[in-house]
Amino acid sequence: MVNRLSPRDAMYYFLDDSRSTTHLGALLVVDPCAGEGKKSGDPTPGENGTASATRRPALDYQSLVSLVENRLQLAPRYRQVVREVTLGLARPVWVDDRDFDINFHIRRSGLPRPGGPADLAELISRVMSRPLDRTRPLWEMYLIEGLADGRLAILTKSHRCLIDSSGDPEISEVICDLTDEPEQLPEELWMPGSPPGSANLVVGALAEAMARPGDLVETMVHGNGLVSEVRSVVGRTVRRAGDVVGQLTDSAPRSPLNNTGTTTRTFTTASVPRRDCAKIAEHHNCTVNDVELAIISGVVRRWMLSVDPAAVPADTVRVVIPLSPRDPGVEVEAGAEPGWINLGKPSFVTDLPVGESNPTVRLAQVAGLAERYAQSSRRMSTGPSPLFPELGMVPFADFSSRAFRSLDSRAYNVPVAMSTSPVADRFVLGVPVREIFYIPVLVSQRALAVSVVEYGDRLQFSFMADRGVISDLPVLADYVTESFEELLITD
Repeated sequence: MVNRLSPRDAMYYFLDDSRSTTHLGALLVVDPCAGEGKKSGDPTPGENGTASATRRPALDYQSLVSLVENRLQLAPRYRQVVREVTLGLARPVWVDDRDFDINFHIRRSGLPRPGGPADLAELISRVMSRPLDRTRPLWEMYLIEGLADGRLAILTKSHRCLIDSSGDPEISEVICDLTDEPEQLPEELWMPGSPPGSANLVVGALAEAMARPGDLVETMVHGNGLVSEVRSVVGRTVRRAGDVVGQLTDSAPRSPLNNTGTTTRTFTTASVPRRDCAKIAEHHNCTVNDVELAIISGVVRRWMLSVDPAAVPADTVRVVIPLSPRDPGVEVEAGAEPGWINLGKPSFVTDLPVGESNPTVRLAQVAGLAERYAQSSRRMSTGPSPLFPELGMVPFADFSSRAFRSLDSRAYNVPVAMSTSPVADRFVLGVPVREIFYIPVLVSQRALAVSVVEYGDRLQFSFMADRGVISDLPVLADYVTESFEELLITD
């Protein structure tokens, strides 16, 4: 039996076009110097002075490859390719890559020493601008050397269709441990399965289509089965389109942030102390997530003023954010360890008062609007949804993707990904991870995407942008500091 992409995964797969790709990733900055006394091959003194058999592997290219090979059993899609079905008779299927080469996916890169944040951001911008090779599993990983203080960076890049809300993790989460003792999974002898031929995929698609409504004659005579199913699907789609139209009547304000300029991406990061943000939140009787949104509001306001200093910024910018920071009960697994990539969860749209110049008033408005809209059913969002999820066939995938982008283009200006709670310390092969940044998806008709990860008593901000619209993205890192400091001063 074939493993077919879910309707949502197929939607993300077909949303790729010449101007946007739906890949995301993570940046892990690690500190090998913290464990350099326990490198692979070096004996570790035991209690009696003899060499212990336990050694901590060094974090280098070969050990990283070995680690990923061992952990891929936790993310089987990372060894599979997507095969489309002729004429779109069914959604694409996952097929084992018989020529899987892990060294193609894990690459080694370097910065001119000592590599600073700007050098690292420029490298990430180039990597994230390139589309993934669709003839191979849709992911890449980079071990980046040359950072200051002897640190290394691990950059991951995964197509959105690899990750869903049912628990399929992103590869950056797979390689991390909660302790400095690496978990060694049992060795797995992976043998790729035989891929189905194109004819078999077509026959299978037709068989599925025929089996769903039952007997074809009964379908035609009684009007049930496929005909009634299509009629029901059309009805549900009309209602879904009506919901979208209803949202558009209260659509986001017009903004250059909904423009598309080029295929080239630009990336930057910033961080501020979480402890100070918690003090600001306590003083103003709001949440840390409200402070994060207030900082983002200040950043967007400053950027708008930098584009045209004589212009008055728009009153608001609309963002879509996860509902879980407001209501942790929406999490699928209440006891799950918080991670940095949370996808497919309920969200809601709220407004950032970027037209307000007073930072204290801006924070109060951010908190009030978020609290109000988190309770509003009209503002709820389950994220992008395929127009025809109930139908197995996708004969007009390109048309449907364009229609979806058109309908979705005015729902909000900027997507903001936020963690539900602080992420616990992480290690890669026993080496501590000092910083974690989530690299968000930048879809078509969005010029900016933002993410915030709470890690190591820091709020780690990431900004991904369309270079054709926001060519000066690095200044947003300075704007984060300025927006944080003005809140701290007014505290």
